[in-house]
Amino acid sequence: MRILITGGAGFLGSHLCDRLLGEGHEVICLDNFFTGRKVNVAHLRGHPHFELVRHDVIDPFKFEVDQIYNFACPASPPHYQFNPIKTTKTSVMGAINCLGLAKRVKARVFQASTSEVYGDPQVHPQPETYWGNVNPIGKRSCYDEGKRCAETLFFDYHRENRVDIRVVRIFNTYGPRMNPDDGRVVSNFIVQALRGQDLTVYGDGTQTRSFCYVDDLLEGCLRLMNQTETVGPVNIGNPGEFTMLELAELTLKLVGGKSRIVHRPLPADDPRQRRPDIAVARRVLGWEPRVALEDGLQRTIAYFRTQV
Repeated sequence: MRILITGGAGFLGSHLCDRLLGEGHEVICLDNFFTGRKVNVAHLRGHPHFELVRHDVIDPFKFEVDQIYNFACPASPPHYQFNPIKTTKTSVMGAINCLGLAKRVKARVFQASTSEVYGDPQVHPQPETYWGNVNPIGKRSCYDEGKRCAETLFFDYHRENRVDIRVVRIFNTYGPRMNPDDGRVVSNFIVQALRGQDLTVYGDGTQTRSFCYVDDLLEGCLRLMNQTETVGPVNIGNPGEFTMLELAELTLKLVGGKSRIVHRPLPADDPRQRRPDIAVARRVLGWEPRVALEDGLQRTIAYFRTQV
């Protein structure tokens, strides 16, 4: 197939380019390089089935394709809060442009949504039926509400125009090609430890997250895209739950050195708990994560040793 990936030079998008090219597809990688990096796809230059296009999804685009994966949007708090209006536009107008293209060329279109649609959840773990607890006017709202609106658009295009959609809700994902300065907790801890700096834990460190290795995440996404039983939304993430202190201590154990753990005030609207209910993914996709956190962290640390 001929497949378009928006945000294709980002952390997840670039791994998806590799996977789809490896399966024999043609791939068009669309990115404006706000958070995506050319180095992530540099090894694909010259590949006969790969095309890199610099373009912002806020502006319309036209391609003849069979499938569209919409991964375009900054996903770490420092990046999406840097220009919050642009973040909301990227989610909403990017979704409209992807859906409009899918409608015209009759392509299947995939939305990379997020666990942030659940906000600071009052239900734990979070099933797809939970509507969330989101602050619509906070500093994180540009991302949370932008992604929620994108889901609304996907389902309205599906109901009104019969666009063939798939929607995934991605929980915290980590692995090689994360930006060292993206502000996400896994990359923050690894980079701080490698540099011999103190590891910054916000609040008391008892807030929890679930961490899914990138290979597991993409396997779930591909299974969702290429089945016909459900359009989603489907949670894809690792149901293993760790406190920030546990993650910091494991990082220190694997990296070594003399870094200490220091505490800073908790940011506004930071969720206290986050863990996916993956019953739907298990039942419909036959999917569950295989890479344990320690194994995935070792692979990620090995990558960052070449970057820091």
